[in-house]
Amino acid sequence: MPVIRLESLKKSFGATEVIKDIDLTMEDGEFTVFVGPSGCGKSTTLRMIAGLETVTDGKIWIGDNDVTHLEPKERGLAMVFQDYALYPHMDIARNMSFALRLARRPKSEIDEKVQRVSKMLNIDHLLHRKPAELSGGQRQRVAMGRALVRDTGTFLFDEPLSNLDAKLRAKMRTELAEMRDQLDKNMIYVTHDQIEAMTLGDKIVVMQDGIIQQAGSPEELFLSPRNKFVAGFIGSPSMNFIDATFGNNGTAPVAKGKDFEVVLAPEALGKTTPSEGAKITLGIRPTSFEPAPSDATSRMDATVVVSEYLGANSILVTHVGDSEMLVEHDSATPVRSGTKLPFTVPPSEVMVFDPKTGLRL
Repeated sequence: MPVIRLESLKKSFGATEVIKDIDLTMEDGEFTVFVGPSGCGKSTTLRMIAGLETVTDGKIWIGDNDVTHLEPKERGLAMVFQDYALYPHMDIARNMSFALRLARRPKSEIDEKVQRVSKMLNIDHLLHRKPAELSGGQRQRVAMGRALVRDTGTFLFDEPLSNLDAKLRAKMRTELAEMRDQLDKNMIYVTHDQIEAMTLGDKIVVMQDGIIQQAGSPEELFLSPRNKFVAGFIGSPSMNFIDATFGNNGTAPVAKGKDFEVVLAPEALGKTTPSEGAKITLGIRPTSFEPAPSDATSRMDATVVVSEYLGANSILVTHVGDSEMLVEHDSATPVRSGTKLPFTVPPSEVMVFDPKTGLRL
């Protein structure tokens, strides 16, 4: 399958620049997920790759071919949209085979591809029904099947699960992951849901304000975020941030603030150690908190505001000083609102960010 490259890609609507100088390579057979908040430019980027939006500046390469100004049908792509865009008067078999019939492919080839893909998606028993007779999940499978029967090198997905309820989205995520493993194709997927991104993507591209903040594997973005935005966006529940003052307790670097003093790992400070009294921002994931022994040198005193029961675990919404902190807690030990709990955080679990630039030290 071809490598896809975006070179200095820009997109403006009038005087408003929505995509700002993007450079990105999507490797052969890679499942790439664009993720970010609404309005960050992820769908616009996908539509430029598809040829549905014109490029203001820069180039799009598919393999050795510059496709920047080619029509969508000349790019060798297939796209699944957020709304299913099925033809209501056609049965499922005709919906899936529409592009092949338009291309005047032999009937035997059309029937073989429709049967093969419909079995893979578990909709082969629905081929004679109309879209109105199907559930939302079944319609989305049909939309995916319509793209898959085209047997192109690259598939584009524009938030295909956003119209489904939570349970069905989880099921469809699993089916998409299985489909990814069965197909040796390039897949580019757009979502605002970081759980979808983490579970599906070989490479995740995090965007904000038309700029790629970081691109890498799910593990890389979770363990080594480049900046505060990526750290806060990737992971569920999201990372906690708290402002602190840098200092030293005589044996180790520490971060201090109201109701806490946290020991820092030297490697968390980067190449340039902050000066004594410098302002820093700490990033701590809810899973990193541990009950603090009485002699703990690293300690946060948290006041529980709300305990959100999730089954095996609870999420405690707490206040540490003037900051809100989420803490993952064992549900076997219920906690009442107003309870004060001492926590410690292993130094290796604390990330340090520059409060002005948001970059990780």
